[in-house]
Amino acid sequence: MLDKTQIIEFPKIKDSRGNLTFFEFPNQIPFEINRTYWIYDVPGGELRGGHAFKSQSEIIVALSGSFEVKVNNGFEDQSFTLNRANFGLLVPKLHWRSIENFSTNALALVISNFKYDEDDYIRSYNKFKSLVDV
Repeated sequence: MLDKTQIIEFPKIKDSRGNLTFFEFPNQIPFEINRTYWIYDVPGGELRGGHAFKSQSEIIVALSGSFEVKVNNGFEDQSFTLNRANFGLLVPKLHWRSIENFSTNALALVISNFKYDEDDYIRSYNKFKSLVDV
């Protein structure tokens, strides 16, 4: 399951007082969670990401608002619009990704199987391509 980009639907408990969504390992999240972070207050027209990871996989969730995640596996591009808090996008390791077209007040939650490690980042697209073209 960790080898392809895919949408994961999380449980949605409907209630007249408001909905509740959750995720747990291993039922909805295919990896143990080692880090979470969120992206918010992104100025109009700005892009986040623009990198890949050697080992890290992530799930990206739009907790509020909407944004577009563009993913490249080295051979093809895919684009996903995230705008519902009970759906997440699994982005496996060795996939170039960028997040853009943030709506006003968008809030992106990122769930990772690795702690922050600058050495895991691939910030050059050419280097990324050389790693996946093997």
